[in-house]
Amino acid sequence: MKNNSPFSVHRNSPFIALAGKEFRHIFRDVRTILLLLVMPAAQIILFGFAVTTEIKETPIAVFDPSKNVSTARLIKRIDASEYFRVEQMLHHPDEITGVFGEGKIRLALVFGDGFGGSPALDGRASLQIVADATDPNQAGTLTQYLSAVIGDEYRSQLPAADAPPSIVPVVKMLYNPEMKSVYNFVPGVMGLIFLLICAMMTSISIVRERETGTMEVLLASPVKPSLIIAAKAVPYLALSAVNYCTVLLLSVLVLGVPVAGSLALLTVASSLYIVVSLLLGLFISTVVRTQKAAMIASGMGLMIPVMLLSGLIFPVANMPVALQWLSSVVPARWYIRAMRGIMIEGLPLTAVRLEIAVLCAMGVVLLVVSLKKFKVRLE
Repeated sequence: MKNNSPFSVHRNSPFIALAGKEFRHIFRDVRTILLLLVMPAAQIILFGFAVTTEIKETPIAVFDPSKNVSTARLIKRIDASEYFRVEQMLHHPDEITGVFGEGKIRLALVFGDGFGGSPALDGRASLQIVADATDPNQAGTLTQYLSAVIGDEYRSQLPAADAPPSIVPVVKMLYNPEMKSVYNFVPGVMGLIFLLICAMMTSISIVRERETGTMEVLLASPVKPSLIIAAKAVPYLALSAVNYCTVLLLSVLVLGVPVAGSLALLTVASSLYIVVSLLLGLFISTVVRTQKAAMIASGMGLMIPVMLLSGLIFPVANMPVALQWLSSVVPARWYIRAMRGIMIEGLPLTAVRLEIAVLCAMGVVLLVVSLKKFKVRLE
């Protein structure tokens, strides 16, 4: 029976010929090979070793078994600080890992059973700060600020003539106890690399055919437009798979970044993000007319939102509400969140289902819009 599916592919079909043509075009251009295969490796090394950041505030959770006047006063003082907001009161210490995994908090304060009245005479109290160290700079800054707020509250209760000892909380760093900044930036740089390369090369490839006049020839052939688009995207999908393996191996073997979660889930999330990036490049190709415009739109036009709005450098939670909403349409935001959760925190699929669902929705929307605009522009 003849297969009439628009995406059916047969041996020696025009689809195979088009895909082979695209592969040959890529490998004939040394600059393209350098851009696609060498630049990702260079970026992951440079960003992994060189980049550090800081932030100031975050929501926190509190476990207070004593519930006395002293702990209540300290919690109120922390909540009133411009750097912290008490987001959740916990009922058991075992809940800490769960709320961290859900992404609700970045810091937890745990009071000991003996915390109350006044601290011990040596200035110490049963108090622990638990931080999410997937971003070590953020974790270090937050624990220092929280320790300072606790110390200020304790000193404010002492008579002026007394020498003010300090409360020294025990600090525990989850997921990244060695405080390596590379743990934070490797997932972010992966999001930047895949989006820029996939979107840029796909958009330029399709616009090049239109600019040189060969797209009309392709459309006049028996090959359906959907197969033409797929043939243009397949080579970059294959090269992106090579980039994914290269970056992952460099991250683990050279930079020492662990893969705490499922490698299969990591690969699925990355594959989905690569497809979304390719579809974004296809969309760009439908709204620009020249290769130069495609390069500017897919390069500079995507780099700034990814750098500033995805959480790669600046935490999304610290941005104004309007920018947080705007960042929701940046695919890299959801991919970076998922990658940090899977790679560093070891989260399962249920914990990153929102990120996966958003990427799937973005892919469907981009595919529908791009196919519709592609047909309209080229008929």
